[in-house]
Amino acid sequence: MASTDLAPAYAALILADGDQEITVDKITKILDAADVEIEPIWASLLAKALEGKNVKELLSNVGAGGGAPAVGGAPAAG
Repeated sequence: MASTDLAPAYAALILADGDQEITVDKITKILDAADVEIEPIWASLLAKALEGKNVKELLSNVGAGGGAPAVGGAPAAG
C-alpha cells in the first residue's frame, strides 16, 4: 500500500489528536501542506465515516470487543 493511500487516515488522526473536528476541508488542508495528492472522494468518505465519532475512544477500544467465541461449539442437531 502506498503511503498516499494512508495519508487521509493519518490526517484524521492528527486532527483527532489535536481535538479538532474531522472535516473534508481540514483533511485536505493537512494533505496539501504535506504535498500529498489524493482523489477528493477519499477525504470526503473518511470525514463522513468519522462524523460525530470520538476517534480517540474508537482507537482505545479496538481490542475491547465482546468475548471470544466458544471453542468447539454445540453439537449439531440431528
